[in-house]
Amino acid sequence: MDILPTLLDLLLVVFLIFMNGFFVAAEFCCVKIRPSRLETLIAEGVSRAKYAKQLTDHLDSSLSVTQLGITLASLGLGWVGEPAIAVLILPATQHMGLPDEVGHTVALAIAFTLITSLHIVLGELTPKSMAIANVERILLAISFPMVLFGRVMRPFVWVLNTVANHISRKLGYEAKGENEDAHTEEEIRLLMKESYRQGLINSTEADFVDKVFSFTELNAREIMVPRTDMICLYLDDSPAERIKTIIEEQQTRYPVCYEDKDHIIGFIHVKDLLPPLMRGERLNLRRYIRKALIVPESMDGSILLRTMQEQGSQLAIVVDEYGGTAGMVTVEDIIEQIVGDIRDEFDVERESVEWRGLDICSIDAKLLLEEVDDLLGVCIVDEDVDSIGGWLYDQLGEAPRVGQMAAHAGALLYVEEVDGIRITRVLVRLSHTMLVVQELPAAHGGK
Repeated sequence: MDILPTLLDLLLVVFLIFMNGFFVAAEFCCVKIRPSRLETLIAEGVSRAKYAKQLTDHLDSSLSVTQLGITLASLGLGWVGEPAIAVLILPATQHMGLPDEVGHTVALAIAFTLITSLHIVLGELTPKSMAIANVERILLAISFPMVLFGRVMRPFVWVLNTVANHISRKLGYEAKGENEDAHTEEEIRLLMKESYRQGLINSTEADFVDKVFSFTELNAREIMVPRTDMICLYLDDSPAERIKTIIEEQQTRYPVCYEDKDHIIGFIHVKDLLPPLMRGERLNLRRYIRKALIVPESMDGSILLRTMQEQGSQLAIVVDEYGGTAGMVTVEDIIEQIVGDIRDEFDVERESVEWRGLDICSIDAKLLLEEVDDLLGVCIVDEDVDSIGGWLYDQLGEAPRVGQMAAHAGALLYVEEVDGIRITRVLVRLSHTMLVVQELPAAHGGK
């Protein structure tokens, strides 16, 4: 047996296993790395990040290059490795007294098993694990040689991709473009939940993203302060009555009405009234009325926010399909849909959800049905009403009285507080089955 050729073949085997691992690591790194992280590294002046960015920007081509490299290395390993190992094993089979044909077959079988094991363990599994554990560091290390190899092999890769895409189209499958692998809204929600579960983001960040998506599904009617809760100033009121309302309610802006809330002529900002009041002048409300933005109750929340930003308006009047006032909405109301309640030193409102035990809670009647489902697991679907108070009113079929009750899906809903004929608070008693399904204590603390 000639030692030098055998030694060279063994060195070539080691090299091919290394190259196979190189391309496997490159493949996993290209898929796992976050493009935003590469942009950050480029901004920090890491030169190798530019080459890595070239790989991720042309992911289809990069993966084709890695597959070509893996295939060439694997074929070369089988071509060179098996004979090289078999030559080392043949003397042992001859020493055992096996016939040449049998000994050759045994040597090839052992060589095949050994090469396959080395290929899988050192050429596939180990580099894959290393790449997943050290994506950034490994990608930066291999990006430049990968770019060079890709440029050399570009003609071959183009031919192979063209043939593969042609065959795919013949089979009825259209190849996806490089920018078509985007995530849907539901996928992003799942990614955020998984990131929170693994401790990569906190609960506030996860909740924030979830509310951003939920906000796009809301309309002005679901965001607004309802007509019955609007605090207005009336032209027919005396100056003393207006000042009393402003002092008691402690709001910044008030709609101004003529006769009733269906005749809103604008709104006033309290700061505009301070100078004349400080000077002791008689308050002429009409002089300080600002034009109010009028929007339909069906307007999407995202469009409503953009419209208010473009108009520079902090307050909008929401009208129904008949032109009557349905309610009003402020920028703060919209922002609260995303970040939660924003309270200042004048806010004395109760919590939207007040727990009074493991299975009993008091909720604001203005909570949307979807919010009640999210918070309590009480799923109510009704196209005719939006709020839990409206649903309970509809179930009673008469002017509500404290203590009246309606049942739904194992939950008991009671009228807890009323204001005239309007339900303001609802008491909810949950069934034992619903408590088992939910982790209710985690929800304690309200909206």
